[in-house]
Amino acid sequence: MRGRGAQAVDRRSRAGVGTEVRPQRAFVTAVATGSWLLRGNDERLAVYALVAGGVRRWTETAVGSGRWSGPDFFPVDGLTALNVAQGANRYVHFLGRRRTRPASGEPKTDLLYAVQYQSGRTLGEWRSLGNPYRDPKDAASLGVPAAAVDGQGSVHVFVSGAPGGVMLRRESKSGAWEAWQDLRGGAVAGGLAAAANSAGLLEVLAPGNRSVMRWVQTEPGAVLRRAQDLMPAAVPGSAALLETAPGVFTAYWSEQSGTGVYAQRPGEWAVPAGGAPGEGPHATLRAAVDGYDCTLLAHQGRTGTAVLGVCGTGGESGGLWWTDTGVTCAGTPALALDGLGRVVMAMVAADGTVLVNRQRPEPGLTLSDWEPLPGD
Repeated sequence: MRGRGAQAVDRRSRAGVGTEVRPQRAFVTAVATGSWLLRGNDERLAVYALVAGGVRRWTETAVGSGRWSGPDFFPVDGLTALNVAQGANRYVHFLGRRRTRPASGEPKTDLLYAVQYQSGRTLGEWRSLGNPYRDPKDAASLGVPAAAVDGQGSVHVFVSGAPGGVMLRRESKSGAWEAWQDLRGGAVAGGLAAAANSAGLLEVLAPGNRSVMRWVQTEPGAVLRRAQDLMPAAVPGSAALLETAPGVFTAYWSEQSGTGVYAQRPGEWAVPAGGAPGEGPHATLRAAVDGYDCTLLAHQGRTGTAVLGVCGTGGESGGLWWTDTGVTCAGTPALALDGLGRVVMAMVAADGTVLVNRQRPEPGLTLSDWEPLPGD
């Protein structure tokens, strides 16, 4: 973001089992959704990825060190999609879609859940959350889950399927899982986004065929209510949320006809923010760059490479400064601040390796060379 402190980015730039094991060499098979690059309760970063047969994790050896331990491997049979979410207590929550084929009978699709309480420690036991749809065909259409953790530490799981609308299952205050709730809504084109703001209130986005459907929570523990849709229509799966003022989310999505990224805050019109995103969601982050409050977006661009955009927070109407890293990625990159406040970007390369870079100690926003994580 030139003129306000940021420079262009440098181009160099078996379910139920929670035991970790050391795997043979394995590459990432699918990029997780949600926040798959996270800072734990001891300020160390960790990277989570879906690989054949389970979940893989790398953890920083020390705060901001740039060195990584791992990979640790957590076996889960049949996992076809993974969403990672984190609450204010820094616990890491894993929601996976599992598809299994019994020796006899029809294939089964359900959701699995596990939690990691401390950085670098093992995951808890994987438990099934079932499937909100009883009809076999509807059950098979279960989409990729999204999750958010409210201010009371209760996990909320959102999912859609062929019947349309959004289904919710959440933890009660006692820790038990409540029954599925139907939030209704129209047909979901794909890719839910969910987040909690600093007050612990939730918001959910669901791209539809003609608009982006939206649900909000107005007080702690309340049922989410449908709010005004966002327009123009979004590329399926491209919606994302970022808190850009206390208690206020800005929604970001890729416009369906290919005109780039749009941004919208409650009570305001959607504004174009430029860019040429491909399919998939946007990673979002707020960071201080040369003393300025900045918003960062990262996505897979139309040509398949990882792209990073920067603007002053709240200044999307002036456009973002977009920089193409020139490195082809699979799925959406991830963004986080390390324990020293530096921007870190991670991506899965086209060959399934995981690459990470980090903000350099110099003016503006310049990132280091990409470095592969151990084992890759």
